[in-house]
Amino acid sequence: MKYVNVEQVEPGDVLARSIYTSEGLTLLHAGVQLTVGMIHKLRRFGVTMLGVKDPLLDEVKEEDVITEATRKDAIRNLSAALQCVQTGKHMDVRGIHKSVNSIVDETLRNRRVLLNLGEIRTTDNAMYIHALNVCMMATVMGVGLGYNTAQLKELSIGALLHDVGKLSVDKDAPAYKAKSMENHHTWLGFHLLRKKHEMSIVSAHIPLQHHEWVDGSGIPRGLVGDEIHDFGKIVAICNYYDNLISPLSEEEETLAPYEACEKIMGLAEKRFDHKMVIHFLRSIALYPTGTSLKLSTGEIGVVIDQNRGLPARPVVRVIRRDKQASRHMAEEHEIRDIDLSEEVTVFISGVME
Repeated sequence: MKYVNVEQVEPGDVLARSIYTSEGLTLLHAGVQLTVGMIHKLRRFGVTMLGVKDPLLDEVKEEDVITEATRKDAIRNLSAALQCVQTGKHMDVRGIHKSVNSIVDETLRNRRVLLNLGEIRTTDNAMYIHALNVCMMATVMGVGLGYNTAQLKELSIGALLHDVGKLSVDKDAPAYKAKSMENHHTWLGFHLLRKKHEMSIVSAHIPLQHHEWVDGSGIPRGLVGDEIHDFGKIVAICNYYDNLISPLSEEEETLAPYEACEKIMGLAEKRFDHKMVIHFLRSIALYPTGTSLKLSTGEIGVVIDQNRGLPARPVVRVIRRDKQASRHMAEEHEIRDIDLSEEVTVFISGVME
C-alpha cells in the first residue's frame, strides 16, 4: 500500500484502506476498484489522500495498533454517544467503555508497534476520526509511560471524548456572545462527563484541560506546569498534532507528520511538557508506512516498515520501473529495500505527494 494525493488517483486503482461514515458504516471497502465517479465523489467529500494498492508492495503488511473492527466499533459507539448529546438525550456510555476496553487491550498487546494514523478523513467523519486518533495516540503514550490498565482506560475515555463539549455549545447564550469561558467547550465537556457516575472525575478533567499550556497561556483557567494533570498534558499534544496533520481541521495549514512533530518539539516547555513530548515522539511514526519519500541519494521510495525507537529512520523500498511498464505491472522492475537505521549515510530529503 502507498498513500497518494487524490488528484493522482486513477480509475482502476484499488483502495487499500476502507473509508467509514460518521456512523461507523463502511462507505467504501478496501479492495474496491475505484471509478471516475467514486474519485469525484471522494473529492467532494473533502478527501485529499488515499491509500491505494501497489503490486510491488503487496507483501508489505502495515502493522496496526488496533484492528479495523475495533476502529469501526469505536466510531460507531462514539457517534451514538455524541448524537445523544446533540439531541439532549441521556448519553449511554456503555458502548464507549466497550470500545475503550478493546483499544487498551490491543494497544497493550501491540506495544512494540509504532502508531500509523492512516484513516481516511471526509467532511462527514472528520470529527470522529480526530477523536479516535487522539484516543489511540494518548493510549500508546500511556503504555509507554507505564500506566496500569485502570489508568489507561481513564486516559482513553477522556481522550476519546475530549471534544464532547463542542456539541453542547449554545451560540445564543449570553455567555457565548460575551466570549465567556463558562460556555467554552472545555468547561461544557467537563460538566457533562463529571455527572456520569460510570466515569471517573480524572477522565472528566481531560476535556477541561486539553487546551491548557504549561507556560500558563492556555485556556480555560490558565493553569501552569504541574497544575495540569498528566492526562491533560498528554491529550493536549495529541489533539494539537492531529489537528496539524488534518486537512479538515481549523489550523491554517496542513503539515506532514514529521513537520508537525518538529513544530511540537519547538513548543516543548512553552505549550507542552518536555517529558510528554519525548514520549509522544517515541510513539508516533514520523513517516507513516505507505508514505513516498525522496532520499539523499536522489532515489524515491515508499516506507514499508518502522524501526521502534528510531521513528525518523524507517525502512524504505526503492522501486526502479522500466519506463515502458505500466504502473500497475509488477514486471520489469528492480527493488531495493533500504533500512535507514543501518544505512547511516542515507537521509530523507523530502516527502513526495
